[in-house]
Amino acid sequence: MAISAKDILLVNQSQEEKSCTLDSISHSAAQTQRLGMRLGELLQGGELILLNGQLGTGKTTFTQGLAQGMGITTQINSPTFTLLKEYARPEYTAQRKPALYHFDLYRLDNPDEIFDLGFEEYFSSDGVCVVEWAEKANLYWPTDHLDIRMKMLSETKRSLLFTAVGSRYCELLRQFQKNTYVTTGS
Repeated sequence: MAISAKDILLVNQSQEEKSCTLDSISHSAAQTQRLGMRLGELLQGGELILLNGQLGTGKTTFTQGLAQGMGITTQINSPTFTLLKEYARPEYTAQRKPALYHFDLYRLDNPDEIFDLGFEEYFSSDGVCVVEWAEKANLYWPTDHLDIRMKMLSETKRSLLFTAVGSRYCELLRQFQKNTYVTTGS
């Protein structure tokens, strides 16, 4: 199923470019992965992507697509028990691609543990940080980031609300919207 303009809608953009939102509907796990892939193709490094949603909403599925779009071919699975998995950029590509740092805070009891574990260094690196269950540490995230709230609408259908904070992330969201509109296929 193609991602169509009716499934993605840029709904709000402040005049100061401080934040903007984009609302999307995914009709399948494959489509959720394709959305992630389209976003991953745009990432340059240094981005912080916060994923929020209940169990089974597709956070890891989205991250798998994101990694694919970044050119990472390693199998991506949730780092629930390790809290962090690092995926190095492929060295064999002609383009310089950033590393992917995949966090899962589901088992985090206290948000201060992010500092105890030294994770804050990753968030200022040139890699791409994707954080599942990011709401567990909401007070600690840098102001500029991309927040994706995923909600289950049916067994296969998901709502994805993208909120970009900061001009860099608003531009990323605009490019993402542009790229997903031109997506064709089955």
